[in-house]
Amino acid sequence: MTIDPLSADLASLRIARDEPPPPRRLGRWAGLTAGLVVVVGGARVWGLPYAETRLFKTEVKVTEIGLVSPAQSTVDLAATGYVVPQVVAKVGAKVTGRVAKVNIREGDSVKEGQILFELDPSDQRSAVASAAARVSAARAKAVAARARAQVARATASETEVQYERNKKLAERGAVTQATVDDLLAHLTSLQNQVKASDDEASAAEADASAAQAEMSSLSVNLGNMTIASPLTATAVTKPAQVGDVVNPSGTLVELADFDSLRVEVDVPESHLGAMRKGTPCEIVLDAFPDQRRRGEVTELSPRLDRAKATGVVKVRFVDGNDGALPEMAARVSFLSKALDPSQMKAPPKKIIPASAIATRSGMKVAFVLDGERVRMVPVTVGAPFAGGFELEEGPVPGSHVVKDPPPTLADGQSVKEAGGA
Repeated sequence: MTIDPLSADLASLRIARDEPPPPRRLGRWAGLTAGLVVVVGGARVWGLPYAETRLFKTEVKVTEIGLVSPAQSTVDLAATGYVVPQVVAKVGAKVTGRVAKVNIREGDSVKEGQILFELDPSDQRSAVASAAARVSAARAKAVAARARAQVARATASETEVQYERNKKLAERGAVTQATVDDLLAHLTSLQNQVKASDDEASAAEADASAAQAEMSSLSVNLGNMTIASPLTATAVTKPAQVGDVVNPSGTLVELADFDSLRVEVDVPESHLGAMRKGTPCEIVLDAFPDQRRRGEVTELSPRLDRAKATGVVKVRFVDGNDGALPEMAARVSFLSKALDPSQMKAPPKKIIPASAIATRSGMKVAFVLDGERVRMVPVTVGAPFAGGFELEEGPVPGSHVVKDPPPTLADGQSVKEAGGA
């Protein structure tokens, strides 16, 4: 029987439903794909929190390490500011010159009138000597002109007498008119010589006066080559060095009178009405957080800052300002009553909010903001105090720390302050 080719092809495509399927073989690529699925799945399960903490900024709330005075019960208002000298001198040169000698260094204390700098005086000395020579020459010229005028004046007087006598004789015919005319011409010439000599002497004397004035000015400038301190103060900047060329528009060194140091703080306008001269204060410098100093209000600025709605209040150190330097940061507490000196012995307390304390590996820590990252700092706390604890060891007062740090927060992690960008 002949089989149609088309029928044979169709028969080969028929599915044998009653036969068992052939065994399935997993190739190398199938196994590799399954392994990748397991790895990726594990990464999603175990690596996602770590990646999130490292790649994305965690939003955190921020609080601060406080500094509480034992006199807290008498504090009416607290403010921060800076130590500012009220008497400052920018010492400069009155003339242009080159520094030849420097007698001061940064940080030196100087007395009023003490020589600080000496400029090279050689050019000024030459100029003074030149002016002195011109004065001498002009005066000599004036003396010579005056002498010539004196001689001419004496000769003219004698000639005038002869002229008058011969004029009378000529009227009687005793002498000729030509003789009289010659005497008159000679007298006129002598009188002109007197006038010319007097004018020359006056001009020479004027030149001498001008040269004398120039010499006096140059002598003053020569004195200006030595630069003295205008007040008793301390050098707060690096002074000019030997060889520097200076001019009247430059500053050689800046001096500050440390006796005039005051703490200037910005006080809200709404509290300025309570400020009075003599109001007692407590001053704590950030550089010396364990030292409390008595202060009192000395001055209220007559001008307010409209943008900040604050005014500047100046506070002086009652018991001296040892260790205080210009531009040091300070905290000022305005008190309802003055502190007794015996009360000043107790140091201020550093307080850390309880919400800023976390536990990592069984150790108490705080997370300090350092730019856009946090630093994990171990802390040692003492007795409870007003919602926090006394901080025995840890961040310095004023440090910004994370409030209620999440369990995933780690050292060096990128963060952003809640409400910020």
